[in-house]
Amino acid sequence: MSLTNSISLQDCIFSIAYFNIMTKVIYSLYIDIPEEELDEGIPYYGEKESKSIKTKREMKKYYDWLKQMHINYARNIGVHYKLFEYDNDFKDYKKWFIDKYPEITTYNIVNFYKIYLMHELSKQYQDILYLDFDAIPVSSNNFFDTWDLKKGVAILTNKAHIDTNLHDKNIKKISQSVRSPTAKYWNCRALLLESNMSGKNEVYNTGIIGINRYHLKKLNYWNKFEELIQHMKFLIRDKNSMFPTHIQKLFGFDNETIWSYKMEINNVSVQHLTEEWHHFMDKWTYIPKNTNIVHAINKNFKYVKDWYEKNNL
Repeated sequence: MSLTNSISLQDCIFSIAYFNIMTKVIYSLYIDIPEEELDEGIPYYGEKESKSIKTKREMKKYYDWLKQMHINYARNIGVHYKLFEYDNDFKDYKKWFIDKYPEITTYNIVNFYKIYLMHELSKQYQDILYLDFDAIPVSSNNFFDTWDLKKGVAILTNKAHIDTNLHDKNIKKISQSVRSPTAKYWNCRALLLESNMSGKNEVYNTGIIGINRYHLKKLNYWNKFEELIQHMKFLIRDKNSMFPTHIQKLFGFDNETIWSYKMEINNVSVQHLTEEWHHFMDKWTYIPKNTNIVHAINKNFKYVKDWYEKNNL
């Protein structure tokens, strides 16, 4: 091979790598909510402490490690990484949200903010991977090579965690919280019925989302958002609700209910993330060997860190 051809090939390889960096991004969000603004939060499974208090403490304690794990993964697969925090942009967004929707908590505002950021990033990037700050990459396998985002949104369904049998009016008390997949299932069902749809829905976990610009546009998340919030408010307050009181008490305002609603009503293509790409570590603390991303719902970051280091990853 001549020197000229060798340089040309190197230039070509560089151009491909640079194009990959400029069209793909991984981003995350770390918002340390002030303690006085925390939701009450029922404890994690088998614990007594408020999940909101535990989350705040453990996120702060492991902040440096969690951030570095994201940075390392993005570097290993050759794409940009962006971490958004409690800066002036978030403060402005939060103020706007509270002024417009005072009934919505800071916790839920944070989760709407991550969807807002997704749309902002789509102005620059074609393919996007969102990771909750507690979603930890533990391998160097390339998400974008595994999931062709032209085929649909890559996201986990929470179907296995949903109780669809709450319509019995004799039920007086349930253990579910407004944050639970079950609550979001029934809330989305109510919204779909209000829109003359069948009510059949998936409940998606937005802790890890792979999406491209086309499907994000089709999702049309912010279209008629104010009208949708008003519908949600009506469902919460409706004295003649078709739903039993124990179900109506689960209704609220959250990004995942709306995400599931929009996926259904706008017929957005979906690819269900597998256990390897969204390991849901909640009631049981373990990590299978073939895991790529651990979503540490229970905030046991010490276990994940120890497991990662023990396996020399």
